[in-house]
Amino acid sequence: MQHTYSLHKIDSTDNFGFSPAKYSKFKYGDDSIAKEFGNDLAEGFIENYLSKTPILNQTVVISSPYAFIPTATFAMKDYFVFRLNRWLAENNLPVVQETKVTRSITYKEDYGELDEAQRLSLIGNDKFHIDKHFLKDKTLIFLDDIRITGSHERMITKMLKEYDLENQTHLLYFAELTNRNIHPNIENFLNYYHVKSIFDLDDIIKSERFSINTRIVKYILNSEPNSFKIFIQNHSDAFLELLYNMAIGNSYHTITAYQENLNLLKLQLLMAEQTQNIILT
Repeated sequence: MQHTYSLHKIDSTDNFGFSPAKYSKFKYGDDSIAKEFGNDLAEGFIENYLSKTPILNQTVVISSPYAFIPTATFAMKDYFVFRLNRWLAENNLPVVQETKVTRSITYKEDYGELDEAQRLSLIGNDKFHIDKHFLKDKTLIFLDDIRITGSHERMITKMLKEYDLENQTHLLYFAELTNRNIHPNIENFLNYYHVKSIFDLDDIIKSERFSINTRIVKYILNSEPNSFKIFIQNHSDAFLELLYNMAIGNSYHTITAYQENLNLLKLQLLMAEQTQNIILT
């Protein structure tokens, strides 16, 4: 049994029901907006569903699939869980558990610019993995930031069938494209509303509320090398180390398009290390 809920229905390109600028910043790691979106989604789900049809058994919240680097949804998930747990505790219901869907394939293509057929073709060979035994007899809440064509949803449904999971399942989205006359690349309009170049990331990264995710790592590594050189010189060694470690953890060093910038990043880190050693001696 599956139930889908979305907080915002996108029926027009003139009014999304939420701020495109905030959404764009959220997609590139603004944790303060992740908190706002997570709280809003939880409030909407509670008001429109749980207050009328409470889930009495154990619930498991599952963020959008990822390999090593979390997606933007992962940050939103934390605040969704915090708000949902308060309501569950106040109503003497079990607080949520969490688990992860692991995906096996990573790619450099910008998913947001693709149409429905291209999206299905891109992720069709991907494999999603989940702990079947942990989920036994529990209600599942799959969380994602936006539903455009339903391609990822179909992959989740396919995974559930492959694992013979017949759990009650809820698919929750911060926003959903409901007007089929709007091209799916509206997602990229939202993704890039604030971020027009690599340098538009500075305010997000240097804020006190930054949470690294897959999108920002891919965007930085895919930038033009001369811009990349300037960019990394303007950021802390701590951030550059985080960027490099996340990239390696997601096997981005094996993707040809990222290798030049990763080598530049590695060189920058080596130079910083040598400078630090000189200072210490």
